Amino acid sequence: MEFSKLHGLGNDFILVDGFGRSVPEASALAARLCPRRFGVGADGLIVARPSDVADARMDYYNSDGSPAEMCGNGIRCLGKFLYDKGICRRNPMTVETGAGVRTLWLAVEGDEVRQVTVDMGAPRFAPEEIPVTAADHRIELELDGRRLRFFCASMGNPHAVTFDLYPDDETFRRLGPMVEKHPCFPRGANVEFCRADGAGGAEVKVWERGDGPTLACGTGACAVLAAGATLGILPREADIRLPGGALRIRWGEDGHLYMTGPAEKVFEGAV
Repeated sequence: MEFSKLHGLGNDFILVDGFGRSVPEASALAARLCPRRFGVGADGLIVARPSDVADARMDYYNSDGSPAEMCGNGIRCLGKFLYDKGICRRNPMTVETGAGVRTLWLAVEGDEVRQVTVDMGAPRFAPEEIPVTAADHRIELELDGRRLRFFCASMGNPHAVTFDLYPDDETFRRLGPMVEKHPCFPRGANVEFCRADGAGGAEVKVWERGDGPTLACGTGACAVLAAGATLGILPREADIRLPGGALRIRWGEDGHLYMTGPAEKVFEGAV
């Protein structure tokens, strides 16, 4: 089986063309290929498949094999993969995901995609849509002897955002899984620890559901902008700075969040 390795700001993925071949047991395949010392190494596996409602479908699996509804950095890498491989040359391009159909605008240079803007849809704050088992999407959790306020949102997948703490690495690795697997999140949560950066944007450390620490998270950056703008901490358009680099997020007048960032190929191989 041939594959391509791509990344968006260091958030890296194994991509497989499911248009021309069957890709059975993709969950088990992700768990086998994603480990960094015993496999190819990646934060997740993406299988590109045909769609009845869009130009392509993205099936995404975390590094532990668990499926996820949506991945912002992953969908940018998929757009580049489909265009550069000649599987789909439409621009804009539509991609079906577990969170709905998303539109991608591709910035092409020298017949290769360099940057992608994605309509990430509208953030959802209803507790049952996130989901969070609370009366409101703003919650307080007691973690490791401290109380932290979290702004919860869905970008097609669940997020818990806090501006109360920007932790050191040891604290981050301790608190991240506590929030991810907290009983109030029945499907788990992606966790963003944030601080305003003084330049109208924010710095963010991301603990991803099913992956742990990652260098970037596109849906997480969107959730941070939605939370920060609602709380009056951020403007409606800002650079969200993650360990792997910055994503530009804009909350449009249509209520949708638009994410712009790079996508890069690392290598191709066969397994």
